[in-house]
Order: sequence, then C-alpha cells, then structure tokens
Amino acid sequence: MSARPLTVLMTVGTVLAATGLADARPDSRAMGCAEIHAMIQGRRAVVLTTGPNTYDRYVRQFGNECDWPEVPMSAYIPSRDGDCPVYRCEEPVNNFPN
Repeated sequence: MSARPLTVLMTVGTVLAATGLADARPDSRAMGCAEIHAMIQGRRAVVLTTGPNTYDRYVRQFGNECDWPEVPMSAYIPSRDGDCPVYRCEEPVNNFPN
C-alpha cells in the first residue's frame, strides 16, 4: 500500500475517533436542568462536564449505581438555566453529636 492512501486512512480514523470521544461527556452548561435529569434517569448514571477542567459522575437518587459504602448525595451543577440539583456518589458523613 502506498503512503498516500495509508495517510488518508489514518487521518480519517483519527477524525472519527476524536468525534466519537466528543460525545462521550456532555457539558451540563449547554443543557437545561430537565435535559440533565432526563439523561440521568434514562442512563442511570452519567459523566458530565461541569466546567473547563471539571467533570463528575451523577446518578439517580434511588438506585444501586453507587459502590458501597457510597450513597447518592445531593449536589448542584451549572446548567443553561441556573444551578441544577443532582446526585453523586459520596461516602456518608457521620457527624452526629454525642
């Protein structure tokens, strides 16, 4: 195989791979809160970009998407229409007074 077709095939492969990875982590700032909730409910757990260098995994409130001892804890993430209440897996804090 000559160098030119090989170069074209590698370029096309790279573009397709980069395009596929772009959809892998939706940006919460470009979505409405209802869209975020629908995505989380539909997929049970979603990794969302929340800022230029930040992302996290968000889950349904009632489900078994968290590994023990973590549980769904309330959080807020930026969305197109303001802060959006969601849940992410965290270890519960036992700060009960004695």
